[in-house]
Amino acid sequence: MEIERKFLVNKLPSNLKEYTYKTIEQGYLSTEPVVRIRKSDEKYTLTYKSKGFLSREEYNMPLTKEAYYHLREKIDGNIISKRRYLIPLDSNLTIELDIFNEPFDSLVLAEIEFDTEAQAKAFTPLDWFGDDVTYSCEYQNSYLSTKVV
Repeated sequence: MEIERKFLVNKLPSNLKEYTYKTIEQGYLSTEPVVRIRKSDEKYTLTYKSKGFLSREEYNMPLTKEAYYHLREKIDGNIISKRRYLIPLDSNLTIELDIFNEPFDSLVLAEIEFDTEAQAKAFTPLDWFGDDVTYSCEYQNSYLSTKVV
């Protein structure tokens, strides 16, 4: 089960260069249900996600590099490309700060995964976070993949 809140970002942290990051590329074989392929640095996965916003089922299965590139030719819509910074927080939480590349290069999102819905609902956003877009489909990557650019 994935339990996650998502926020727009008003201002990038000034110490962003201190944190590790991953280069991510992903595409969608289906958006309903969500079936995604992802290359994160040199790790390849196939993911199924159920419907939902704050909480939803998620299953990840490893792919080979060859399988990823074979399936990449079959995606619908946009390939999503972004740099994901991993920013540790107290309580063993991590902010996944996504800075998107073209065609969504003005988009910056912060996501935090939680162990429980109660923990997610009790979370107080940091001062550099913007609007809470957890319940907005417009900021789900599967939606962005279908957006005409």
